[in-house]
Amino acid sequence: MEQLHGLKQSEVTESREKYGSNVIPDSEPTTFWKEFRETFQDPMIRILVAIALLMIVMFFFGYAQIYEPLGTIVAILVVAFVTARTGVASDSKYRDLKNSVKKEQSKVYRDSIIRMIDSDDIVVGDLVLLQAGDKIPADGILVYGHLSVNNAALNGETEECHKEAVDKDQPFPEQITGDTFVDGFSLFRGAIVYDGEGVLLVKKTGLQTMMGHMALEMQEEEPASPLQVKLSILAGQISKIGYTGAVVIALLYMIHFVILAGGPAAYMVQGWQNIFMDVINALTLAIVIIVCAVPEGLPLMISLVLMQNTSKMLDHNVLVRKAEGIETAGALNILFSDKTGTITKGEMEVVQFFSGDGTIIDTKQINNYPDIREKLHVAIGKNTSSMFDEHHRVISGNATDQALMKFLGEDSYLKMKEDPSLEVFASQKFNSSNKFSQAQIGGLTYYKGAPERLLQKADRYMGTDGQLHPLDLSCINQRIDTLAKKAMRVIAFGYSEEPLQENCISGNLVLIGMAAIRDDVRPEARIAIHDVQKAGIQVVMITGDRLETASAIAKDAGLVHSDEDVCLTSTMLNSMSDEEVKKILPHIRVIARALPTDKSRMVRLCQEENLVVGMTGDGVNDSPALKRADVGFAMGSGTEAAKEAGKIVILDDNFNSIKDAILYGRTIFHNILKFCKFQLVINVAAVLVSAIAPFFGVDEPLKVTHLLFVNLVMDGLGAMMLGNEPALPEYMDEAPRKRTDPLVSRSMMYQIGIMGIWLTVLSLFYLTSDWTRSFFETDKQFLTSYFVLFIASALFNGFNVRDDGFRIFGHLKENPDFLKVFFLILFIQFAIINVSLLPVKAFTFISAMFSCVPFGVRGWLLAYCMAFTMIPVDMIRKAVMRIFYK
Repeated sequence: MEQLHGLKQSEVTESREKYGSNVIPDSEPTTFWKEFRETFQDPMIRILVAIALLMIVMFFFGYAQIYEPLGTIVAILVVAFVTARTGVASDSKYRDLKNSVKKEQSKVYRDSIIRMIDSDDIVVGDLVLLQAGDKIPADGILVYGHLSVNNAALNGETEECHKEAVDKDQPFPEQITGDTFVDGFSLFRGAIVYDGEGVLLVKKTGLQTMMGHMALEMQEEEPASPLQVKLSILAGQISKIGYTGAVVIALLYMIHFVILAGGPAAYMVQGWQNIFMDVINALTLAIVIIVCAVPEGLPLMISLVLMQNTSKMLDHNVLVRKAEGIETAGALNILFSDKTGTITKGEMEVVQFFSGDGTIIDTKQINNYPDIREKLHVAIGKNTSSMFDEHHRVISGNATDQALMKFLGEDSYLKMKEDPSLEVFASQKFNSSNKFSQAQIGGLTYYKGAPERLLQKADRYMGTDGQLHPLDLSCINQRIDTLAKKAMRVIAFGYSEEPLQENCISGNLVLIGMAAIRDDVRPEARIAIHDVQKAGIQVVMITGDRLETASAIAKDAGLVHSDEDVCLTSTMLNSMSDEEVKKILPHIRVIARALPTDKSRMVRLCQEENLVVGMTGDGVNDSPALKRADVGFAMGSGTEAAKEAGKIVILDDNFNSIKDAILYGRTIFHNILKFCKFQLVINVAAVLVSAIAPFFGVDEPLKVTHLLFVNLVMDGLGAMMLGNEPALPEYMDEAPRKRTDPLVSRSMMYQIGIMGIWLTVLSLFYLTSDWTRSFFETDKQFLTSYFVLFIASALFNGFNVRDDGFRIFGHLKENPDFLKVFFLILFIQFAIINVSLLPVKAFTFISAMFSCVPFGVRGWLLAYCMAFTMIPVDMIRKAVMRIFYK
């Protein structure tokens, strides 16, 4: 290599000013204020804001108390605070992880010497020295030397790509296609040097690189999560029902006044002042009904549950970057998975060894065959370009050499290195023309190479008994063909007593055995894929590898099971229209030779079919699709571009962690449903009781402050009570839900409606019965006891919603917060009612605010016993539903 000078400092400055730096900017870190403001885009929050403003207006006109708008505003601010804190915490954890990684550095020629600089400081025109193991820091061309490059981070392929030097004036390709990665000279940022040494002339830096273009592409708007869609639908439904019900009840209330007065004529005689007050009372009732109808605690519950589980998932090696991502993971209908490093281990390894008669020897049991082991270890360890460094890592050599060196092991390598009897007298490295390498040690010449080359000269093989036997070529070729169908590369080993001859394999070769090499499937990935498929989620492997290799890996991983499963290439995919792809979409299992545009197209088509889409990946090529998918799973060892794009980072690259994320996502959704059932029963009953009770002569059975207690205390603590319900394995046996499926299903609607009606009937009986009234000395005590009945009924119903069956008291040990919160709410209510008994006058304000007075033990027992009926009534409902809806 001629003397290289590189750029001068003045030229570096000039180039940076002209072409820009090599920095690919991070996304802006989120801020508390930004997350806080985004909370108010939630449709449920907007309804709450509207209600608060309406109540404030009513307060200023003297027709409402200040407690309700203030309570609603407090609820909104708590939700916004918790949501913002969760978002900032998740983003901070991700950035801490990112900042903990040392900045990449490169060897650059500057002012005639090689300098080690931060890769971000490279400029167009720099000459970068690349050696085995280096990561290419910018896009450009190879102008000196030769390299073997691993482009897996860019196109998903683990196959080596050979690069040869070209003239400095060779233009860098303007149009990047799938073939550009494998041309003879182009190098791209993010690729890894397998072997060789060369010099990169930098042509593009920073955002102008392919990696930079993908970073810009990821700035697109993200789709609304399935939960956001469902909540938006629910908010619209509740708004319509609440507002319609309020208008109807207000009109009925006015009609009630007219009937009591003896008809329209008699009513009009009362005077406009009385009529105006009746209208105000009707409007006040309508507003109370709207307040009752809207589940104020739902946004708070969702924020708390997401925050709790985001922290919990770190214990499962899952870093949740976007809190909604973990819930979305549980809603997946289809999961597109990168192959390299996700389904497979991401590196070549020896997966099988067999002797010359086809006998398979476990790779971990090779030491049980000392004769084969001795010859094999020499054929590998003394016939390679790879070695172990001081950090016990295999370096140098191509992917095959590195895989064989790992198979050999560091201990054997070091022993041979120190053994004087194993001195190499002559050797010849592997080259693509000969397809073998050789080394003469003592009186033997050892060979390593393509089976077709060695088998031409082999007439014997070393058996597992250590003896030499005649070689049966038909047997060995059959084994090779079988392995080739499984996408395995076979390497043969042999030795001869004849001396080394350059570019030639000596005769009388003895076959030691053969090793099958492949980027093998992760054992845990097979199990995880099975579990994810069992959960009803379609798994599709999408890779840059050739179709034969991808199909073999897919079969081994358990993705392909029958002839109906479709494996196709990017070319085949692009020859089909969108409608044609949609028709075969449920059967697609593999897309090979895939480009980033293929991944993005598949995400789009699935979302058009209302499917919730997941994408896993670790490379730059995965980033746009990770961003567009409903939830992107980025691998912890992957590129920063992939981590930036994903909502979730799988820290240990383990498919099992993806399965955990899906399970926790489903658990979160189940807990949200439990809370919806818990809260909507309260809301339905509160609306019906508030609407109907005045017709029975009971005005305001639930005061505004009682509703405030429900909205703040019951809902906030209820979120803690039900938000920590445990993850149950049976959730993975459920069919995935579609994006457009309503949050409130038909069975939920029955439970909410029936239990809401029962609580209403119970309430009206309690409020109108002389028998219940006889337990109390005053009307104020009686109405206070109804407040106890209503809250206790809701709490007992909390047990009902814990399970769709009859195990309502199960798994309480796994959720100790449930009983703690249950008794805490009862204690708070007890304290509010009896606080006036304390000898501190200031506390009487609390009793006055809640319109509560103390009452006797008989009254408490009556209220609790009647409230307990919520449990047996729901048990009967579940039994009946099982009979009619099997």
